[in-house]
Amino acid sequence: MGRVDAASADLALIKWIGERARTARRVASVCTGAFLLAAAGVLDGRRAATHWSCCAELARRYPSVRVESDPIFVRDGAVWTSAGVTAGIDLALALVEEDLGRDVALAVARYLVVFLKRPGGQAQFSTALSLQAAEDRFGALHAWIAGHLADDISLPVLAREAGMSERSFSRRYVEATGLTPVHAVERLRVEAARRLLSESRLPVKRISQRCGFGSEETMRRSFLRLLATTPLDYRARFSS
Repeated sequence: MGRVDAASADLALIKWIGERARTARRVASVCTGAFLLAAAGVLDGRRAATHWSCCAELARRYPSVRVESDPIFVRDGAVWTSAGVTAGIDLALALVEEDLGRDVALAVARYLVVFLKRPGGQAQFSTALSLQAAEDRFGALHAWIAGHLADDISLPVLAREAGMSERSFSRRYVEATGLTPVHAVERLRVEAARRLLSESRLPVKRISQRCGFGSEETMRRSFLRLLATTPLDYRARFSS
C-alpha cells in the first residue's frame, strides 16, 4: 500500500485521472489501483472491487464507494475494477469479449492457458492467506483444526483447545482473522475438500465426511456460498 498511498497523495496525478475518466469510453483498475480511482472520485456511488485484504480499508477511506469483497472483478457502467493482480487477466478477457466477441476472447484465454470466466470469487483463494495473519496467536489452533476436520469443531471445543473462555476466544479470534471461528472452520473445510476434489478420485460423499461436512448436501451448500460453484463442477474444472 505504500506506493498506492504515495500515488493517491499526488494531486496532479489524481486530477489527471479524474479528467481522463470523464472523457474515456471505459476506465479500469487492477488490484489496489481502485484506491486511485476512488481518490479521483471516479468510484463515487459505484460498486467496486480491490484485493481482498484491502477491501475494508477502501471502504473505510471512501464510504461513498460500494466495495464488494468477493468478485474477481466488478463492472459498474463504464468503470471496471479487479481484485488481485491475476484478476486483472480476468478483467482484460472480459474487455476483449465485450469489444471483439466471445470467440476471440476464448482464443486468447486458450493461448494464455487460463479460464475465460473463472468460477467462484476471491474467497476461494484467500482463506489460507487471511488466516496467516493470525499464525502467531492461533497457528497451533489452525494446525489442530486441520488434523481434526472430521471431528466436532464447535465453538466450545475450539475455545477449550485455545485455552480461553468462549467469549474471550470469539472476540480475540475475530480481531486476529476478521472471521468468526465458525466461518473460519467452514472455510478450512471447504479448502480441504477442494484439494481432495482436485487431487484425488475419492467419491464426493467420502470427501464430505472426511472434511467434516457430514453430508454431500451440506458440503454443496458451503461450496455454493463460498465459491459460487458446486463440488462436482469444481472437480470437473480443476481435477488433474
